[in-house]
Amino acid sequence: MPEIHGFELVRDEEIKELKSIARVYRHVKTGAELISVINDDENKAFCITFRTPPEDSTGVAHILEHAVLCGSRKYPLKEPFVELIKGSLNTFLNAFTGDSETYYPVASLNTQDFYNLVDVYLDAVFYPRIPREAFEQEGWHHELDDKDSAIVYRGVVFNEMKGAYASPDTVLYDQSSRALFPDHVYGVSSGGEPKHIPDLTYEYFKNFHQTFYHPSNAMIWFWGDDNPEERLRILNEYLKDFEPRKIEATVPLAPHFTEPKRLTHNYAIGSEEAGEKGMMAIGWVISDALDPEFDMAADILRHILAGTPAAPLRKALLDSGLVEDAGAGVSDIRQRSFRVSMKGIDPADTDKVEELVFSTLKKLAEEGIPSDAIEASLNTAEFNMRELNTGGFPRGLAVLFSSMSHWLYDADPIAPLKFEEPLAAVKAGIAKGRYFEKIIQTALLDNPHRVTISFVPDPMLAQKEADAELERLKTFQASLGEPELEAIVEDTKRLQESQSTPDSEEALATLPRLKLSDLDPNAKRTPNIASGLIGCPTYYHDLFTNGIVYADIGFDLRGVSQELLPYLSLFSRSLLQLGTETEDFVTLTQRIGRKTGGIRADLLVTSQRGSTDAIAKLMLRTKSTPSQTTDLLAILQDIILTARLDNKERFRQMVLEEKVRLEAALVPSGSSFVARRLGSRFTESGWIGEQLGGVSYLFFIRELINQVDTDWPGVLATLETLRSQILTAGRAICNVTLDAANFAVLQPKLAELIATLPQGTTDQHAWHPSWESRPEGLTIPGQVNHVGKAGRLLDYGYQPHGSALVISNYIRTSWLWQKVRMEGGAYGGFCGYDILSSVFSFGSYRDPNLMATLQNFDATANFLREANLSEAELTRTVIGTIGDLDSYQLPDAKGYSQFVRELVGETDELRQRRRDEVLGTTVNDFRQFAEVLSNVAVNGDVVVVGSSEKIDEANTLKPDWLKVTKVL
Repeated sequence: MPEIHGFELVRDEEIKELKSIARVYRHVKTGAELISVINDDENKAFCITFRTPPEDSTGVAHILEHAVLCGSRKYPLKEPFVELIKGSLNTFLNAFTGDSETYYPVASLNTQDFYNLVDVYLDAVFYPRIPREAFEQEGWHHELDDKDSAIVYRGVVFNEMKGAYASPDTVLYDQSSRALFPDHVYGVSSGGEPKHIPDLTYEYFKNFHQTFYHPSNAMIWFWGDDNPEERLRILNEYLKDFEPRKIEATVPLAPHFTEPKRLTHNYAIGSEEAGEKGMMAIGWVISDALDPEFDMAADILRHILAGTPAAPLRKALLDSGLVEDAGAGVSDIRQRSFRVSMKGIDPADTDKVEELVFSTLKKLAEEGIPSDAIEASLNTAEFNMRELNTGGFPRGLAVLFSSMSHWLYDADPIAPLKFEEPLAAVKAGIAKGRYFEKIIQTALLDNPHRVTISFVPDPMLAQKEADAELERLKTFQASLGEPELEAIVEDTKRLQESQSTPDSEEALATLPRLKLSDLDPNAKRTPNIASGLIGCPTYYHDLFTNGIVYADIGFDLRGVSQELLPYLSLFSRSLLQLGTETEDFVTLTQRIGRKTGGIRADLLVTSQRGSTDAIAKLMLRTKSTPSQTTDLLAILQDIILTARLDNKERFRQMVLEEKVRLEAALVPSGSSFVARRLGSRFTESGWIGEQLGGVSYLFFIRELINQVDTDWPGVLATLETLRSQILTAGRAICNVTLDAANFAVLQPKLAELIATLPQGTTDQHAWHPSWESRPEGLTIPGQVNHVGKAGRLLDYGYQPHGSALVISNYIRTSWLWQKVRMEGGAYGGFCGYDILSSVFSFGSYRDPNLMATLQNFDATANFLREANLSEAELTRTVIGTIGDLDSYQLPDAKGYSQFVRELVGETDELRQRRRDEVLGTTVNDFRQFAEVLSNVAVNGDVVVVGSSEKIDEANTLKPDWLKVTKVL
């Protein structure tokens, strides 16, 4: 077959499961591999991936992933990546470091924008500048402002990984995975361990790029509805100038253990939590083969064993009282692994827990897995494969990662995408009998390649690590002479000067860009019909959903008494996880899995336009095939009318699970807790959100555990009160996203369900939010912080305007990126404006600083006053803002978003006006906004989740300024 733009076609086949054509190419000159997937998905996706196996835990691959996006041959800017964020219509733009590979993916709905992104990324990976400044900024460097100060470490990845390893979840996953592969590429940290990152040299870093970032080591992916031949032309323009090279980047098979191993590993907790329980993991290497059927079977087995609270292994662990939460995972690395993880364990009970895991597995292998459990997990897996609902994540990239589970290791990259054949094989195996039981026996029970790790909490570990870092720096500094110290001071100034020097207009002009005329001036609209035809307010969206029914039934929460609000999250879970009058919770869970595509309970809480009152609803969100709707609605009727709330032990397990979940999230997601805490001080909806999922909720949960033990009748009475206050026809509302023909069939069935509900009262309760408006410092173990500051601009006379969204985008991608991330070394700095509540908020993420970051927040208004904003820069920022407004959504998300807009009063006319305001933003809007924003600097509220050291330091500088609360 003739070459096409330097490529030869290796394979061309239809993937019916994806309604796609997949063409596999090889670049003749360099050997670069390409999979070009052709379909009608307007959300086009691209990724270039390199095999990058690390030799150590210095994080070289991770740091390089950051640094190659810091300027290239064609685009000699400091941060073309952030300029793309600022001025692109992208639906995805990022990079990832895997265990032995590095991904550079992008996606966009706009074809020209898509090709612009592809070009910038190709130039970045093949022709990066990666000067020493990029290595120092993104990786690590010694920082010394003057020779009499103390040297410190700075670097974005350094602080990112400090935050990561302060999370118990990260420690559990990282160590349990690495322990299975000692003396192997999977036995090191590809992201980098903070104590090892400063061992990385610039020379090794540069050589790593030269070794692995070459077309002969590249795997390239295209997906979507763009021109397939244009893809080849674009790629060849880059690849044709390279010569072929032999690159050794394969992941070898690790030798198998001849006997299981047992390890102990410490992890950091707060000093007041010295009695905190530990964690545990049992991991196996389960396969050396790359077999789609086995991969599918292993994932279904994971779901069977631990995918729901009713799953037999998870239930046995929770029922034992030895474990507060449990789960399981399957890896897709070269040698597949299986892991059971448990939290909330007394380290002294490790042997008991391990024995329970194996006795449960042995019982299942010998006596058999209940057929309903298998059917439920199989239906769940099949529904998910056919629906391919990736939420806001581009489908093309989700499919790529599936392909990579084989492609990376020189196996068939198309095989994982064609699920019908392995699914049929799994079903055939189940029909023959003992299919999963045999896998349990051979892959888990009889398999000596196993590691059991007990994770022991250490209240002094964070301080030990901080002291060790300080001692290392002191020793290093003491070894330096006067000239060497002066050299570090000069290097620090050099880097700071480089960071603070803006890109020239000439450099900025090199970036490909769209014009305002390329944008759709009209706001996207979603079909909506509002009626009460089924007995309650109903919103219907006539959209093609590929044969999936998306139906939501909600209940207004304004009938709930204020003191009962914190119970709502657990009450919502109780409806689905405690059983009904005729079914225990195991049977109910399996019935949902067998007969539907899923049912979940969500709490919808939001501000509404023109009112201080919140919109608050409990939503039962469901999906099924049309043939399943009778079963689905029957299940909903049983849940709403006959849910049992009196299962004390199961409810107590749920409370413990909530506690473990919240505590595990505090370190890695501290900025989310900061945002909730700040939001609670300005709006009723923000205050409710804090009661339902913030730090206040964590404190409530800790107290509730004792209340369940000492006053279960009182807790049960509360749950019953909530039932009577919420689950009535008078408070019901429906939202359906579905094509018209199927909705016509569903509508009378929904009406029958609503007619069975008790009428109840429609009385409304007044809620009276209260909080102490004082700066707070919430302490967690670790050495990085999450810093937030916010104010409600309405209080300063500002009327919501679309230009505020443009200005927020500009602040985030210029000032905060520069001051908080590049210069400050934080992993992230951001801001946002909520047009409904008029709250403007600042935040930082995995930040080594506290006071310096707040000073940068406070200097934002002055930055806006003095910013030299060119017409080109303004246009880029407007385009990026339109991209945010037009974020890609699948049909179910489109329908639900429109439903929420209807509830809060965001009409299509108002949305169009906001869009017009965005498109019409002027430099004068920036100047006027600066004056409003200066009020936040003076009067804004502050919340910090972070290290006790930094919070204490802040209170030394400003005596008794932050109210200190130990959270972990």
